[in-house]
Amino acid sequence: MAKKAKKAAKKTVKKTAKSAVKKTAKKTKKVAKKK
Repeated sequence: MAKKAKKAAKKTVKKTAKSAVKKTAKKTKKVAKKK
């Protein structure tokens, strides 16, 4: 059970990291357009 839980946690972390990167990328693009 512990091993499965760790794997699931890693997957969720990767997903959240990807979405965070996408959000920051959108923000930087908007800022770049303003400049």
